[in-house]
Amino acid sequence: MTILGIHNIAFTLAGGGVSWLELASVIFGLGCVILAGRNSKANFWVGYFYNILLFMLFYHQHLYSAMLIQPVAFFINAYGHYRWSHPHKGEESGGDAKKLKVRRLDAKGWGMAAVIVLLATMVWGFVLTKLGTSWGVGTFEPDPSPWLDAFSLMITFLAQILSAMKMLDCWYVWLVVNVINISLYLSAGLVFMPLVSVLYLANGIWSLLTWNKLYKKGK
Repeated sequence: MTILGIHNIAFTLAGGGVSWLELASVIFGLGCVILAGRNSKANFWVGYFYNILLFMLFYHQHLYSAMLIQPVAFFINAYGHYRWSHPHKGEESGGDAKKLKVRRLDAKGWGMAAVIVLLATMVWGFVLTKLGTSWGVGTFEPDPSPWLDAFSLMITFLAQILSAMKMLDCWYVWLVVNVINISLYLSAGLVFMPLVSVLYLANGIWSLLTWNKLYKKGK
């Protein structure tokens, strides 16, 4: 029996079991991104609980990059919570001077982001190929998709940082993250999460359109 039975099966789908922990993660995750897409600061409060739930879920599935991102994501979430309410001079929303307006990442910023993501993926991907095989044998199970897991980690970091800075471009990155996550979840044997990622994709498209309108209005 696990703590509070959170790993117990809530229901089955396509022959696979969906645990209470996976179900709770989905509910909080969808709530977080829907609120963010609607430009609501309440998304950060939901995000804190979402990070905790995902940490437990990914540990159970041996997705170590996805697991280890959660403590960092928690602090990025806290940074975004602060930044959205404390804009620097020239970043104020046209509708409310106490709110951060939606902005865009320039070409130089995209170039730097691409290089950092590529280098970080190479380093972390190498670590994951060793974890559970050459390193930590008996402590960690081998990662089923180390390179995809590493790239997913780094591009998710990028999406979260851009979201915290309220950059419109974050939604383009989130769309890529969701497509990658579908493959990653399937390789880990998850059934429910890939289906939910389709909902994330739909919300990402809607949020992109919503934020684009805010960007044009200077809000």
